[in-house]
Amino acid sequence: MAAHTRGERSPRIPEVDALRGFALVGILLVNALMMAGPYGLGSAGASHASTLDRMVEGFVQAFFVGKFYLMFSFLFGYSFTLQSASADRDGTSAVPRLLRRSLGLLVLGVLHAVLLYVGDILMTYAVLGLILIAARNCSALTALRAARVLYGCVSGLLLLGGLVSVLMPDAETAGTAGTDPASAAGIAGLVADYRGDAASVVRANSGQLPDALLASALVGGFVLAAFLVGMDCGKRRLLADTANQTARMRRICVLGAAVGLPGSLFAALAVTGPLGPRWSILGEVVGAVTAPALTAAYICGMLLLLKTARGARIAALLAPAGRMALTNYLTQSLVMALVFTAYGLALYDRVGPSVVVLGALVLYAAQIALSAALMARHRYGPAEWLLRAVTHARLPHGPHRSSAIR
Repeated sequence: MAAHTRGERSPRIPEVDALRGFALVGILLVNALMMAGPYGLGSAGASHASTLDRMVEGFVQAFFVGKFYLMFSFLFGYSFTLQSASADRDGTSAVPRLLRRSLGLLVLGVLHAVLLYVGDILMTYAVLGLILIAARNCSALTALRAARVLYGCVSGLLLLGGLVSVLMPDAETAGTAGTDPASAAGIAGLVADYRGDAASVVRANSGQLPDALLASALVGGFVLAAFLVGMDCGKRRLLADTANQTARMRRICVLGAAVGLPGSLFAALAVTGPLGPRWSILGEVVGAVTAPALTAAYICGMLLLLKTARGARIAALLAPAGRMALTNYLTQSLVMALVFTAYGLALYDRVGPSVVVLGALVLYAAQIALSAALMARHRYGPAEWLLRAVTHARLPHGPHRSSAIR
């Protein structure tokens, strides 16, 4: 019986793969701008920046920042339930598998952060995934309630901190990078390191790692809340059968846009627009607090689109990239590191946001095409194959060519 069960695999859910493929473009646009220079989002506010650069950066801030990592987080929580169910079908305990998976993600995350991009999210997923393992037997309703409480508490604390920042006497200069000699020297050192050699790139990433971990801790509450919402949907198998969810998804689209768009536009005006440094911290906070609403609208909007004839073609285009999302995520960082750091062209702080975004879109198009070619011949992407080997403590086996196996 165990051998028979082990040979049966649940079919992939095309909507989940397509959503992962869609999330990749949002992650790429944000990360590319963060890797392109020392200021991240906000560099277009300089006096020499073109109108196009300001518009592009504001657009990315409003519609991409903070939304797509939450989409991945939701899908991580949803897939967690599928992995647990897979262990049950194989007649084995899910806990050792899931712990090995977290360890694999942690190792990949550390290497990714130190060698390529310090803004890595895999370490956060690995650590917070332990909470999902501990809560794996909770009911769907309990997971949803916990997500609501967590979101409310974290949002309240962040909003309080944002309001305090506006009232501070030095708020007008608090958000302006490089205005004092120490800050300017730090930025100059960062630029020199990323344009220096391979060792200086690693040194720069390692030096920024504590700040990056602190930032991850600040948004960790939202990530965990998205995990729990994904777990709730996974336990109820909502993405496996969206036919009866049309009216509900339409309501979520409308409400999510009504809440998320104003907050996102305010964040863009505060961080990259004309409101100025006094409002930058509050803008970032409001953007983060309202981002889940717009993320929910994106997810439901995509699911509704995928139910149409045109959407089916879009799903077929995006799903291969989503099937190897981890490989594509790491490849994005590798390409950007080769472009912007001393690993390659060393264009750090030399390229404007409009050019960066255009290049990122070209890279995404290439990944879509390459993913389709690879997934037509292979079951897993390279990083997925490695992580699966770690998770199952054995080399993946079975038919080499497959598109219908999880």
